[in-house]
Amino acid sequence: MKIKQVFDLIFSEENLYGAIIDASRGRRYNRDVLAANHDCWNIIERIRKEVYAGTYEIDRYYIFYVYEPKKRMIMSIAFYHRIVQWAIYRVINPMLVKGYIEDSYGCIPGKGSLSAMMRLRYWIQLVWKKPNVWYYLKLDISKYFYRISHRVLMKILRKKIKDKRLIALLDRIVNCKHTPFGLPPGKSPGEVPLSERIFDVGMPIGNLLSQVFANVYLDALDQFCKRVLRVHYYVRYMDDVIILSDSKAQLHEWRERISSFLETELELQLNSKTCIRPISQGIEFVGYRIWPRYVTLRKATTLKIKRAMRKKQEEYRVRKATLNDVNSTLQSYLGMIKHCDCKTFRRDFLDGIVLSHGDREDGKDIEVWS
Repeated sequence: MKIKQVFDLIFSEENLYGAIIDASRGRRYNRDVLAANHDCWNIIERIRKEVYAGTYEIDRYYIFYVYEPKKRMIMSIAFYHRIVQWAIYRVINPMLVKGYIEDSYGCIPGKGSLSAMMRLRYWIQLVWKKPNVWYYLKLDISKYFYRISHRVLMKILRKKIKDKRLIALLDRIVNCKHTPFGLPPGKSPGEVPLSERIFDVGMPIGNLLSQVFANVYLDALDQFCKRVLRVHYYVRYMDDVIILSDSKAQLHEWRERISSFLETELELQLNSKTCIRPISQGIEFVGYRIWPRYVTLRKATTLKIKRAMRKKQEEYRVRKATLNDVNSTLQSYLGMIKHCDCKTFRRDFLDGIVLSHGDREDGKDIEVWS
């Protein structure tokens, strides 16, 4: 499916207003969000003026680092630019999704990490009942977000999008002139200062369109694996790929052909974490560890959940978050946990959640249970 003549639809007043609403979710009390919503029609007019004049570009990125557990550089943008990205996303992502394979997950409504885990779990349970020993191939692409080629990405986008004005705008977003996103081959984010980053590769982690671009980039791999290699048990969540087979030799052959395809067509490389193992050892995928008879959360996932809830409890204590905000976060994590065989962790997790405001005179706490 080719995407044609959508520029006017993307930057219509109606779609831009919807983009403001979408971009405001989860941050509506932030100062810049409140200001934009108060002055939304002037913001919409300013965006329309800039994109139709061909002068729109992201003026700066706000850079900070997270450690989960490795050092990663996150690049955020002003709310004004988030509105533009949401406007583009609202129109083109549903069109792009129609061309994806069934078992592509991530940045697709209704197909998040839980759906990807459940699909792989179903397949593992299915093949476990068969007589042969089954193995999995886990593909690990070296520094994926940091190594996406801008030239290759724009080539892919031009094949799918036949709207010259939109392509010109996306080109300005991808090929940022003032902030480099990419890493030299073989380097980790913590090793390379911003001054040594590369301009012609990489996507800014944390941006909405970066997720869309990352997904459409590896759609080429999906099509190669399904149409050329004829892989049946194949599932991908962003850059996490799992393939099942009862032939270790077949998996080795596929790994070599996939590695060659990635290098020649997408200018990417597999790293040493790419492996072939029996499914009986359990498969780590999208924050879970999946065995034929049960599923648990990865240790790194449980630590991340605990840290996030401690942060939310502190925000509640200083009145930066409401009880509804805390409960919303809690319920999302409980939704993950209920699909796992980890009753002990669930009990300990809930036992550790106690909410109180720092200025309460009676010193009483409010406990949150589910």
